[in-house]
Amino acid sequence: MNPIEEMREQLQDMLAVAIKRAAAAGELPETIIPDYVLEVPNDHRNGDFAANLAMMLARPLRMAPRKIAETIYEHMEISPQGPVERVAVAGAGFINFYLRPDWLWELPRRVCELDRRYGDGAPKHKRVQVEFVSANPTGNLHMGNARGGALGDSLANVLQKAGFEVQREFYLNDAGNQIEIFGESLEARYLQLNGETISFPEYGYAGQDVVATVRRVISKYGDSLMGMTSEERRRRLVDYALLEKKQYIRTTLERFGILYDCWFSESTLYESGKVAEVVEYLREHDYCYESDGAWWFKSTLFGDEKDEVLLRANGIPTYFAADIAYHRDKFERGFDWVIDIWGADHHGHVGRMKGAMEAIGYDPDRLDMLLMQLVRLYRDGRVVRMSKRTGTTVTLDELLEDVGVDAARFFFVMRSPDSQMDFDLELAKKQNQDNPVYYVQYAHARIMSIFRQATAMGVKLPYPDEVDCSVLGAEELTILRKIADFSEEIQVAARTMAPHRIARYVLDLAGMFHSFYNGNRVLQEDKKLQDARLVLMECCRICIRNGLEILGVSAPDRM
Repeated sequence: MNPIEEMREQLQDMLAVAIKRAAAAGELPETIIPDYVLEVPNDHRNGDFAANLAMMLARPLRMAPRKIAETIYEHMEISPQGPVERVAVAGAGFINFYLRPDWLWELPRRVCELDRRYGDGAPKHKRVQVEFVSANPTGNLHMGNARGGALGDSLANVLQKAGFEVQREFYLNDAGNQIEIFGESLEARYLQLNGETISFPEYGYAGQDVVATVRRVISKYGDSLMGMTSEERRRRLVDYALLEKKQYIRTTLERFGILYDCWFSESTLYESGKVAEVVEYLREHDYCYESDGAWWFKSTLFGDEKDEVLLRANGIPTYFAADIAYHRDKFERGFDWVIDIWGADHHGHVGRMKGAMEAIGYDPDRLDMLLMQLVRLYRDGRVVRMSKRTGTTVTLDELLEDVGVDAARFFFVMRSPDSQMDFDLELAKKQNQDNPVYYVQYAHARIMSIFRQATAMGVKLPYPDEVDCSVLGAEELTILRKIADFSEEIQVAARTMAPHRIARYVLDLAGMFHSFYNGNRVLQEDKKLQDARLVLMECCRICIRNGLEILGVSAPDRM
């Protein structure tokens, strides 16, 4: 259990005892304590913890929440030896707790002992699958894929840190209409490069990566595909290109720090009959109907604006039908919670997919979609234009060559996914504190520099048990309190699928450290204060490093 959870339990016990005393005194009716929030306020001037218990009791007790809060307060017993220094009733009836500084003094020992495990949550015994990127294997990875990759991998990391069992999955779209178009595009380039004068499909994939792939085909097979039927030639070209593209995607994402547990092929859903099975299930349970030769899913039953086609009039399943079969397969594999990271253009797909899960017998609340907005690249104050179909895309590989893995991953996760992102290429390359990732990494490197200076002076890092934390001042205790919040921040980030909270956390902690470092000396003549500050620096370093590791960013010793 993390420090915040432990303290929360103590305060909840205090509140429960006070309510019993108030009821025994006849000042409050006897009642069952409802679910309420005991949270850490954003502004610590409102206390270290604040409870909305009185508001939750107002309706069942038919009393004003302020009056309930004041009554609870009157029956609270604050022990001089306990962690609570004082309690106050605020606003409409919040009960605010102000703690003594010594509740934090045990923290350094715990942080240093746990080290990389600091922040780990208790096992949840819950299997979570995070599916992300899942780019069509018809072109290079672009900025949307890059943002999805950083978000998905960081989310998987934070879920693991919080105590979930996590699987990362890539869904390989190797079937359907886009593969037909891909085949036509490859064939057109193959014929053109072998001397035939033909026009390129208007809707084809015009990127130079397609041309490069075909050149490699010609290098290996020459013009031997010219004598084949168009169908056979396209099949051979697609087979070669898909194998190459999958390897490219895997290699590039590994370079980006992403290792998948599972690569799931869309084509296996058709080969195994799972798409046909799910369509038949929906027919049998009256969740679809025939119109103009096509079969439609009754998505309006689940709040959608219009019904959605499952089978076209020519009998070919739609992407939506395959997607239902795919998500059914996920749940059949035993995942308790399934998370997809999609582009914002999939917004309309969310409700109908949740409705489809309900139709086939699964709780739709077990499926979540994290939608991310577009990325705009800026260089020298100007937008870098991108167009996948015209071959002018800025690829993930090019981005990594330009700014590096650490900056790319931190910048992509720094903002909430539902906000449009402006990625400043020049800022990402700066080696100064204007660059957010540099700012955080520099905090870690500065702390390591302090330790190197200490070693050169013959000063050893003391054991936390030997340190007197009472010599720490208000600024140091604020840092220690922020360190205490780390485990709770991880739990909230996991529960709300918000890895950007961890980026914000390490930025805040780094800012506290830099401010302290610029105004105070760690190594000094007062040995008690020096030892306490050294241990505080180690705790700060551990938190920054652990937070950066969640984001897939390195914590350098020198900069």
